[in-house]
Amino acid sequence: MQSTSTTQAEQWAADLEHRYAGMSGEDLLRPVIEHEFPGRVAVVSSFGADSAVLLMLVATVDPAVPVIFLDTGKHFTETLDYRDQLVDRLGLSDVRVIRPAPRDLIAAGDHGDLWQRHPDHCCRIRKVLPLQRALAGFDAWITGRKSSAGGERAGLKTIEAVDGRVKINPLAAWTPARIAAAYKVNDLPRHPLTAYGYTSIGCAPCTSRANDEPDAIRSGRWAGSDKTECGIHWPASTDG
Repeated sequence: MQSTSTTQAEQWAADLEHRYAGMSGEDLLRPVIEHEFPGRVAVVSSFGADSAVLLMLVATVDPAVPVIFLDTGKHFTETLDYRDQLVDRLGLSDVRVIRPAPRDLIAAGDHGDLWQRHPDHCCRIRKVLPLQRALAGFDAWITGRKSSAGGERAGLKTIEAVDGRVKINPLAAWTPARIAAAYKVNDLPRHPLTAYGYTSIGCAPCTSRANDEPDAIRSGRWAGSDKTECGIHWPASTDG
């Protein structure tokens, strides 16, 4: 990939924001994938609680768009099975399973318990650094983040510029009701753990059922701590 400066990415994002103002979902994804960044855009998916909707929309436009899945080595078995189910169901033909570098795990002294001793560093080794490497070669990436998740995601913009790349959040303004409707209309399978109260699903050791409070979609992530994000959506200068 050509080296894109932060200024260039910010200009790209501003132009796209103006051109596609108010657009979301497939209406936004189609021009982004086919015209703005052909062959230079990837989707990053956790294959978590709401992942099927974004992946379905992407597959409708082009099932060959690269999908990056960060296999941390700590996922629920249900997540890995669900990933395989969605890949087959949607016909996704370029799913890239990215794992942490052994040298990083060794350097961190991670014997499988770093998540317990230093969760931020665990996320950096198992998610942030692998994603940085996986995105080499792309000018833009697509996420399934939504403002309705609250916390740091409240007020999320549909189009951003981060670390010299454009980031597209085509579901940013979608409500839980609209997501649920998309599942029903398209007969999409749900992640099996959602039936047990898991509304946001990451690594098994750091994910629990959500609490019953309103707008507590991500309350089951790192419950009992101040941590709310893994760090892959932070600028590189703040990733730990």
